[in-house]
Amino acid sequence: MSGQFEATTEIDRPAEDVFAYLADGRNDPQFSPRVLRIDRIPDGPTAVGTVFRSTVKDAGMKSAREFRITALDAPTRIRWAEVSKNSVTAREGGYDLEPLPGGGTRVRIFNVLEGHGLGKLLVGLALAAVRKDADAFAARIRAAAEAAIPPR
Repeated sequence: MSGQFEATTEIDRPAEDVFAYLADGRNDPQFSPRVLRIDRIPDGPTAVGTVFRSTVKDAGMKSAREFRITALDAPTRIRWAEVSKNSVTAREGGYDLEPLPGGGTRVRIFNVLEGHGLGKLLVGLALAAVRKDADAFAARIRAAAEAAIPPR
């Protein structure tokens, strides 16, 4: 079983700046409290093929996660795929950014979750949890991006 969640928010910053902020996955702990640590490999600008390795805490348990950037089209599209072997993974995910009149940016985030082994039984619970938090997650992205990116 697999399923998707998504959320949309509007950030009062230019698309180019929001894209740069979101493309650097090391910023994820600023809006995702489940991310305890994250590293970019190789060190340097994010590009297709860049891997982000993280330690996350879900349902009280720590796990290692690894995401590979699969598409990067500045300033409108970022895609990733989880390559780690966990019971529930994000087969595909990404951000779609749309410049707005007045200099803001509409951001849609999505992840397609799938279960493996025992995770096939758990993926429904994981989807319910992330869907319930989707609007709050989008709000955290907005608040973090606006705090980190100076207004022009």
